[in-house]
Formats: sequence, C-alpha cells, structure tokens
Amino acid sequence: MKVLLYFEGEKILAKSGIGRALEHQKRALSEVGIEYTLDSDCTDYDILHINTYGINSHSMVKKAKKNGKKVIYHAHSTEEDFRNSFIGSNQISPLVKKYLVSLYSKADYLITPTPYSKELLEGYGITVPITSISNGIDLNRFERSEEKETKFREYFKIKENQKVIICVGLYFERKGIIDFVELAREMPNYRFIWFGHTPMYSIPKTIRTIVKEDHPVNVEFPGYIKGDIIEGAYSAADLFFFPSYEETEGIVILEALASKQQVLVRDIPVYKGWLKDKVNCYMGNNNEEFANLIEKLVENKIPNTCQAGYSVAKDKSIGRIGHELKNVYEKVLTNDATEQEDRVHQEN
Repeated sequence: MKVLLYFEGEKILAKSGIGRALEHQKRALSEVGIEYTLDSDCTDYDILHINTYGINSHSMVKKAKKNGKKVIYHAHSTEEDFRNSFIGSNQISPLVKKYLVSLYSKADYLITPTPYSKELLEGYGITVPITSISNGIDLNRFERSEEKETKFREYFKIKENQKVIICVGLYFERKGIIDFVELAREMPNYRFIWFGHTPMYSIPKTIRTIVKEDHPVNVEFPGYIKGDIIEGAYSAADLFFFPSYEETEGIVILEALASKQQVLVRDIPVYKGWLKDKVNCYMGNNNEEFANLIEKLVENKIPNTCQAGYSVAKDKSIGRIGHELKNVYEKVLTNDATEQEDRVHQEN
C-alpha cells in the first residue's frame, strides 16, 4: 500500500492547524509502516489522501479518479468554521459550502477530525462514507522541559510570580480574539499572550485594529513562534484560554493538554464526547463566566484538571491515529477489491 499525501499551499498553511495535521499524518503513517509520498507527480500510489480544497486540489482528485485511484478526502473545513475569518468570509460562505460538498462528494471516503464535524458534513447531504479521526498529537514534543520553559520566560522577560494566560490561533473573530482582549482589559494584573499570525491584508479592519493598537498593555501579539519557546509557553503558562466560537477540532487544545496545562474553553458542540467541564478542562459561555474562571484557575482556587486532560491527549496520540488511518485505507482498498471481483463474476 502506498499513499499520496497531497497538501496544496503547504507554505501558506504551514502555520495553521491544517498545516500541523499534515505533519501528524506523515508521522502517523511512518509509525504504522505505511509508505507515503508527497510527490504530486507520482503515479504508482494506491490512495490519494488529500487535505486541501484549492483549484489544484480539485485537479488532483479529477486526475486520481481518471487513473482509477482511490480518493480519501480529509475534511478539515466546513462552512461554519469558514465564517467570521477572512474579509468577506460571511458573504461567500454559502458558495464555499456548495464547493466543499461538490468536492468532498467526489471522494471514496471522508475523514474529519471529530464527531461534530462529521455531523455537520452529513447535514450537508453528503452520502460518501465518513469517519471521525482526530488530527492527533505528538506527546513527546510537548513533554514538559525546564529548558524550554526557561527560554519562554527569558524571551518574554516574565517576572517572578507574574501570571500568564496564553492562547494560540489565527487572528480571526471566530477564534474569540475580541473576547480575549476584552478580558485582558478587565484583568490588568495578568499578562495575556496570543500566539499566531494571519496576514493583515486578509482580515477585517476591526481585527487589524485590535492586533495593531487597540489593546491594553497587558496583551501581546508576538506573531507565529515555533519550537522551544512556544512549547515552553504551553507548559510554563498559568492557563491556556481558548475562547473560540467554532472549530472542527482545535489542534492547539491537544497541544495544551499534552503539555499538562490547565485548559479553559468556550462550551461549544465540537468538544462533546472528548472534553468535559470540570473533569479534563473548564468551560465557560460568556466573558463574565470566563473572568470568574480565569481568576479562580490562575490563583488555584479550584481543582486543576491537568492530569485528566493529559489522558485525553494520550488517547489521541499519533501512534493511535496511525492505526485508525490504516484501518480506513484498508477498508477502502478492500471495498475496491470486492467491487472488482463482483465485476468479474458479472462478466462471466
């Protein structure tokens, strides 16, 4: 079995959760001994596993089908998580949905990160078989390290006993960036750091203004930072606060859980079945609730859920994800073999 992993616009999307999903797929397939290639000109593969939905992605699906290859589409994107992101996203989201349905329907099988996103896709009327498989997490990468934590503290000149709340995400309204800044304004004694970057030209003026100037002094937007500093931040911070309104999974949450960090999220449907309030994380519904929880969590006034949260990350480790992907690949190829056998019997 050989899989062609295709990812359009890899450099552009490398800083996003989808970009990390590709890295996880490569690792997962290697761990379970499945041969893969990233060469889009390759012809000796069995399955096209495609992650993106641009024009070239459409051409790759068409070409694979023409050559009798099986196509598995990794449905990272939905209309719901396209909204409240880029300039004009809400206006064109119905067209994006129509395009996604057309593209996803050409696959032999769909993989999507959570039962929630699976439910959304089925609600679109897609009849292709769909299974939910987490994007997974590299537990070793996010294991606590004093060296990494020191690099984080030195880079940001964090003072002793200073309380730090972090978030990681694109500069999208959907991610809850407005709430993050408003809460920081209400809590000047704490330091709020939002990691991540989105080209300024692509986001609405209101969000650009917030990132560039309209935020209190206790909020920082250092941009996209990778390696030891961000990994140290995950474990050294006092809280990972992710107020996103819509996700298909949220790889950054898995990264925080794998770092044994305390996690606070908005109570939204995507977390149903794997995150549980007051068990492996805390959940809030509005800024009033968030403010109350942030203060209690940072000051250790309520029990932490870090160990239970780490168990969630363990269940979604890259090794386990590899076996789940392998099962889908084998299922698709087995069905193909069965169909071929049926055709031979019919011809005879």
